Amino acid sequence: MNAALIAGNTLPTNMLGVGLYTAGEAARYTGIPARDITRWLFGYSAGKKHYDGLWRSQLADHDLRALGFHDLLEVRFVHAFRQHGVSLQAIRLASNHARAMYNQPYPFTCTRFQTDGRSIFATVLDEIGDESLLDLVRKQYTFREVIKPSLYAGIEYSNDGRAERWFPQKRNRKVVLDPGLNFGKPALTDYGIDTSILKQAWETEGENARFVAAIYQIPVAAVEAAIQFEQRIVA
Repeated sequence: MNAALIAGNTLPTNMLGVGLYTAGEAARYTGIPARDITRWLFGYSAGKKHYDGLWRSQLADHDLRALGFHDLLEVRFVHAFRQHGVSLQAIRLASNHARAMYNQPYPFTCTRFQTDGRSIFATVLDEIGDESLLDLVRKQYTFREVIKPSLYAGIEYSNDGRAERWFPQKRNRKVVLDPGLNFGKPALTDYGIDTSILKQAWETEGENARFVAAIYQIPVAAVEAAIQFEQRIVA
């Protein structure tokens, strides 16, 4: 079951629109090591003790060790916190507090966290006294260095503030990750075609973008955008 689902061959109806990514795919799209993603989301063991993941995966009910669309976006924020020395314990507590405060299952991605997150970490600091949080709480500019606008840039939100789509490239919106399209895998925004399929076709056809464009009946520029994206994420 797992192999077929991960391959994107068959999805139960209640999984449609959720997105489906292996840790390896998530690593390619975010630039975060797969090992870290796995530890953060699915937990790990140290000695005789097991530590649960930081939150419950979107796909937990389907017995899948994989990420949903919202999991994919949240790990980008966890990575930013870890890069600035914030402990996993503090991140876990901050996530729990923000989840309750905002009534959002994936709070770091929520735009309110961009403005209110510092107060969340202040609460966590009071609870656990983690010195790694002192700068985040006391120095506003430090918090802004962690929660950069670039983390939110490219995320498209619904009217209720829920992340719906992610345009991973800074300078254009030609490629999108949309859980309602192509199982959430990168696809051309205007045509819905999987970018990896286009790159594979381009390689098969002797790197002839014009020929691939003719096959799929899309502009050459669209094929080139897909190829550039795929080359970027494997670089």
